[in-house]
Amino acid sequence: MTQPKSKNHILVFVCLVMFLDAVGFGLILPVLPDLIGELSGEANSASGEIATWLLATFAIMQFFFAPILGGLSDRFGRRPILLIALLGFALDYFLMALAPTLAWLFVARAISGLCGATYAAANACIVDISYKEERAKFFGLAGGAVALGFVFGPVMGGFLGEYHTRLPFVVAGICTLLTFLYGFYALPETLSRENRRPFKLLRANPVGNLIAIRHYPVVVAILVAVFLIQLSNQSYASIWSFYTIEIAGWGPLYIGLSVGFYGLMQAFVQGGLTGPVVKRYGEIKPFYFSVIIGVISTLGLSLATNGLQIYIWVFLAAFSAFAYPTMQSLVTARVPENAQGELQGAIMSLYSLSAIFGPLIMGRVFATYSDDVGRYMPGAPFVGAALLIVGAMLAFTVAVSRMDKKSPAK
Repeated sequence: MTQPKSKNHILVFVCLVMFLDAVGFGLILPVLPDLIGELSGEANSASGEIATWLLATFAIMQFFFAPILGGLSDRFGRRPILLIALLGFALDYFLMALAPTLAWLFVARAISGLCGATYAAANACIVDISYKEERAKFFGLAGGAVALGFVFGPVMGGFLGEYHTRLPFVVAGICTLLTFLYGFYALPETLSRENRRPFKLLRANPVGNLIAIRHYPVVVAILVAVFLIQLSNQSYASIWSFYTIEIAGWGPLYIGLSVGFYGLMQAFVQGGLTGPVVKRYGEIKPFYFSVIIGVISTLGLSLATNGLQIYIWVFLAAFSAFAYPTMQSLVTARVPENAQGELQGAIMSLYSLSAIFGPLIMGRVFATYSDDVGRYMPGAPFVGAALLIVGAMLAFTVAVSRMDKKSPAK
């Protein structure tokens, strides 16, 4: 096990990588309506659907490359994968800043999706340096870093976007290059040579990773819940900017502040509360609390009619953030140490599947209910999100019923 001082350095760097990935995703949200409008000339409802195709492009790349990078990290270590990805992120940001057409915007999103697939290696780093009883806390800290990224990213995008639509990407590119330099000098390798294994392309694919996990029935049931939670979260990620324009008439600054507020609350819950709550109540009760809050808050957002109501439901929604780190803790405890990269690759594949289909579904529903034809209900995607969360609760309940019969992996 890694020494405490090195462990802290590694955890800081991993959290920084996840933070920057969230910053990159978050900073585009406030300026996306203006950017797409500038390059396409379409109205808000049509631009919203174009935005979901951009998000799907990002997710398709993650879907195919997450298992490859996860498998490569099991073979060559976590450090080289993370550092190469940071350089790719920097290239993506600068390309976004210069993109002259929608086609170039799609190319940039594809590069970003490839680099974002390093969540598998980053999460595997956490497993490498932690004892099982620490993992919920560490995954909570990583989740808090992601949430903080959704604070700084959208707020930075909103403020800088008021001056120029492309300026946020230049700033993000510079920050990413600086993080690469920090990691190059400060990040040690976390995967010991005895725990490495050969890279096999047949296993390093989205289906191969998911098939490999089939030997752990409890893990499979939890991963179904993970997928449904991730799919429900696409109601936020895919149409938030366009939804708030319809409901409250917000511009880039106010959109950025609203996403930043949500990120700040999630950082508080995941980074500050997950460790103490899981230590006291275990993983299962906080999960059920999260999904109940999730259903209530998404249904509230579906019926919101002004900005104040949006903030009220967003505040409540943040307390559903216990779900993901508790599920991560449960599944990593049931998979062998030398398969953690593969597991995280499978999780990223599920995330990518949700991020491929979720935005397309949510975008179509939003476009249908926010145009001039038929019933007007821009919050309709959040009704679907509530139903998906209920499905996740049922899948998790199946997993809980099997836990006493299946011991964690040694």
